[in-house]
Amino acid sequence: MSQRRLLSALVVLAVIAPLFSGCFGSEEEVKEIIEEGPFSFAQPLNNETFYHFAGGINALNQSAVSAANITANLTGNNTPYYANGTYFGIGFTTFEPTIGIASTGSMFFTNYRGTGDGTHIIKGTNYGQDWEDVGPFNQVFPTTGQVPSSNDPYVYVDKWTDRVVKFDMHALTAMFVEYSDDDGSTWSIPLSAEGYYSPQDHQSIASMPDVNGIGFHETIYVFCINTGSSALGPQCSRSLNGGITWDIQRPGYPIGTPQCSGLHGHVAGGSDGSVYRGNPSCDGPAVYRSLDGGYTWTEHTITTEIGMQEGWHSHEVAVAVDEAGNVHASWISTDEMPWYAYSRDQGNTWSEPMMIAAPGVNQTGFPTIFAGDEGRVALGYIGLQDGQNGWNGYMAVMTDAFNEYPLITSVSVNLFEDPLDSSEDCGNVRCGGFGDFIDIEIDDEGRPWIALAHNVRNQEGIVGTFVTGPSLYGDLIQLEVIEAGGNSTLSL
Repeated sequence: MSQRRLLSALVVLAVIAPLFSGCFGSEEEVKEIIEEGPFSFAQPLNNETFYHFAGGINALNQSAVSAANITANLTGNNTPYYANGTYFGIGFTTFEPTIGIASTGSMFFTNYRGTGDGTHIIKGTNYGQDWEDVGPFNQVFPTTGQVPSSNDPYVYVDKWTDRVVKFDMHALTAMFVEYSDDDGSTWSIPLSAEGYYSPQDHQSIASMPDVNGIGFHETIYVFCINTGSSALGPQCSRSLNGGITWDIQRPGYPIGTPQCSGLHGHVAGGSDGSVYRGNPSCDGPAVYRSLDGGYTWTEHTITTEIGMQEGWHSHEVAVAVDEAGNVHASWISTDEMPWYAYSRDQGNTWSEPMMIAAPGVNQTGFPTIFAGDEGRVALGYIGLQDGQNGWNGYMAVMTDAFNEYPLITSVSVNLFEDPLDSSEDCGNVRCGGFGDFIDIEIDDEGRPWIALAHNVRNQEGIVGTFVTGPSLYGDLIQLEVIEAGGNSTLSL
């Protein structure tokens, strides 16, 4: 964005800021304008936006910062940017929501319909304000899905080719892949991911450039599945021809290395041809790496000090790769709080973990992560906020993750008076439309989007994002202001 365009965006933001009270709460629910220092924005902050350091230390509270002996340099890539969050309903139910974003700006979100109709892909345009069902539709029964039964829906967009990949699991026994190369307008027939010999569950797919020239497509696809068995561990398979045929499944870990979990988080591919998946080793949260398209793997424990949540999601280590090849990971620990660490050498060594929850958050679940340009990271989770009722959907971004004291900008995409779930222990169990996991992506403008469910409103799928905030791709600038959504966009 040019300087003139940036100035224009900021002027627009200043003009419409008084309108935000109608979108984000009453005047009594917004924070004061900070008149001096790096947080001297022209607009008041609402109660759902937080600027903080690791450990939940409020960056706006100088006494707390001084007590923690933090002397952060809030300049350069660590500069604060005005931010607030919102969400949009997709108009359809979801279960274990996943999201993919094409270079066109189109978003693709999973709609779970169960036996008889399978999973449909819901396409979003106009910054999440418009949604339509794009199937894939059965040619004989044009309102039903091509794959009539899907226990685990999953969608992935190959960021190097824009291929939209729909990936379904049936009855723990079979996998089906469908893809679209025209933004969801038409789809391939269902293709079988053959070669399995163990129970199939919790499938995840990723791609990476074919840097070694071993395939027949611009990118290599890798999918991994849970077996639910520590003896078998997660199993993985690769496709060298764009998802049409697949290798036989192989262990997604070093053969001969004992495994203590058969479960794992989402797979992530890097521009350097690497691919990673996260789950606990026998020593702690870990990332598993492949440099040959998912054929062989190495094991890399992140820490032995900060363990894994002891509930339903005790396996979920979320992993991402930024544009410079750095690896980022997040998990929920035994304190039921989200932790984060990074590696700058493909997972061989790791930073000291940091707790990244917003101030006042006291319990969390469902970690997810995505990375943009070097050192820019978006993390997601659901959490409980002190003094509030119900679970909220949080995004936390760092624009300088490798800084000694990285500033964390966190938003709840929903108002606290509009919680996404009201059950007692949503973060530690399989919970409504969240199912086993949620998802987060960054569009080409650098705006993060998180896939969630509004369980209070009939498990309608929602996408959370920034109305404005820092860009996570390209020049570090203020994202242009988009229209705020919220509860009024729900239709179920």
